[in-house]
Amino acid sequence: MLAQPIFDDLSVLSDPMRSRMLLVLERHEVTVGELCAVLQLPQSTVSRHLKTLSDANWVSSRRDGTSRYYTLALDERDAATRRLWALLRDQVASSPAADQDARRLKGVLTRRQSKSEEFFASASGQWDRLREELFGASSALRALPALVDPEWTVGDLGCGTGQTSQALAPFVARVIAVDRSGEMLQSARRRLEEAPNVEVRRGALEELPIEDGELDAALMMLVLHHVPDPAAALAESARVLRRGARIVICDMLPHEHEEYKQQMGHVWLGFSDAHISRLLGAAGYTRIRVVSLAADPEARGPALFVASAVRN
Repeated sequence: MLAQPIFDDLSVLSDPMRSRMLLVLERHEVTVGELCAVLQLPQSTVSRHLKTLSDANWVSSRRDGTSRYYTLALDERDAATRRLWALLRDQVASSPAADQDARRLKGVLTRRQSKSEEFFASASGQWDRLREELFGASSALRALPALVDPEWTVGDLGCGTGQTSQALAPFVARVIAVDRSGEMLQSARRRLEEAPNVEVRRGALEELPIEDGELDAALMMLVLHHVPDPAAALAESARVLRRGARIVICDMLPHEHEEYKQQMGHVWLGFSDAHISRLLGAAGYTRIRVVSLAADPEARGPALFVASAVRN
């Protein structure tokens, strides 16, 4: 009787499609529709496999507006179960089918990103006004006192039109402002013309144009909800921070404004304390703290939080 759980797991994992599904879910958090596209299966088949895996505690899910995202759930499984998955993963990952799944998954994530890019390409001229209407004039600046040190090089990751970099520049030695959108960076350069200690660079948060350990601190101000793969962006931020350096993230708490995905290219409808803490921990951060900000009575957008953590 003691061996029964392992046989139950072997039964669940004996289906090659479920094993491929778990490999995808280990790499990224995806919806049923995205999983259908990756595995090239009908929704009824994917849903049936997900139910089997969920009933056996191999996957977990969470709601994000009207969407539900699924991921591999190993945190609460015992060591024997994790060893079983490690052995199976090595076998599945080397198969041609898994290679094709990985290629299609990359395409799915690219489509997520395209919505944000389309919005930013057309909205740079009105972004400041829109941001102020949604979140309040000073919302993105309230977290800055946690960073001020006159000797620091600070990364403004996802700098947009440069508002945060402009506020930081008088107080630190150097600011590196990075954004994917060329239109946003044009606005940032105009704003920062008289700030000689700010360097404006174009790049994705998942592939930052910054050297290893170059930063003493990093900021992500109302940008993480636009990133298709927050885990990759946070791992990259850890790479460019020196050991012991701090990251500060300001973003939205979970909300129900599904229209933001179409109107502004949002990928995520906010982040809960547990979700952002898990992402930071997985990226190698410690001393994680998440604090909800008092709502601005004049703002029309969702409530915000500030998360801070230290690069291990």
